[in-house]
Amino acid sequence: MSLLSIIWNVDPVAFCLGPLEVRWYGILWAVGIMLCYWVQQKLYKNEGCPDDWADKIFVYMVTGVIVGARLGHCWFYEWHEAAILGLEPVEFLGMTFNYRNPYIEHPWELLYIWQGGLSSHGGAIGLIIASILLSKKHFHKSIAWIFDKLVIGVCLTATCIRLGNLMNSEIYGNPTDLPWGFVFVRDGQTVPCHPTQIYEMLYCIVAFVVTWIMYWRYKCYKYEGLIFGVFLEIIFFTRFVLEFIKLDQEAFESNMVLNMGQWLSIPFIIWGVWLIYKGIKAMKQKS
Repeated sequence: MSLLSIIWNVDPVAFCLGPLEVRWYGILWAVGIMLCYWVQQKLYKNEGCPDDWADKIFVYMVTGVIVGARLGHCWFYEWHEAAILGLEPVEFLGMTFNYRNPYIEHPWELLYIWQGGLSSHGGAIGLIIASILLSKKHFHKSIAWIFDKLVIGVCLTATCIRLGNLMNSEIYGNPTDLPWGFVFVRDGQTVPCHPTQIYEMLYCIVAFVVTWIMYWRYKCYKYEGLIFGVFLEIIFFTRFVLEFIKLDQEAFESNMVLNMGQWLSIPFIIWGVWLIYKGIKAMKQKS
């Protein structure tokens, strides 16, 4: 073990209120959401939008991201060998499926959010669906218009969430000899591992700085989808690369060429390229 390795043994519980445990993860989610709300207020005010638009997007987006993140985790990552769950494999069209999802058997357990399990890709899908509903019912603006502003604040929310992952000693990387490796004692590790939570925090901060400058200095919100597209590339392309040094979240990923996080990132990367192409084209036409 490197002499400079960091022994990480932080208690994920921040404090207790009687029998209720308040965890850093929950606190950081709340802080991230409030920072995003503050950014939205500032941006909507700059564009002369109605005063209640920031409040509307707050309600829709909080609901969308939490519901989407929970459903996404339970659907994308909770597939286990049937024998482990005490269930029989499923036969369908002559094929045998050895993996089962406990949430299909017990859907009410989707509500057990205190047991953990939120997916960033699921949260992204939830945000997209919430944006579609918000656009049709209230704003009558394109999804790209909404996301050009929303993603700037989302960068701060994502930073807080990854810090929460670090406090939980979860979703970290493979063993490393680099001097900044973390030994995640609470998760049973005895060797330093890549603190990929910190890597992800850093690229979220970079995404915030880049999109903030694009909005305020270069007025890129005039070219719909450009800010959103750059955000998608920074977040999901970097996520795709980092997955190569991260431990698999679930056992079923061990036999996959690309893990679940990488497969889920590819559509967002392609979407980002398309939005950047359209945004640059629009920029050239106006220049």
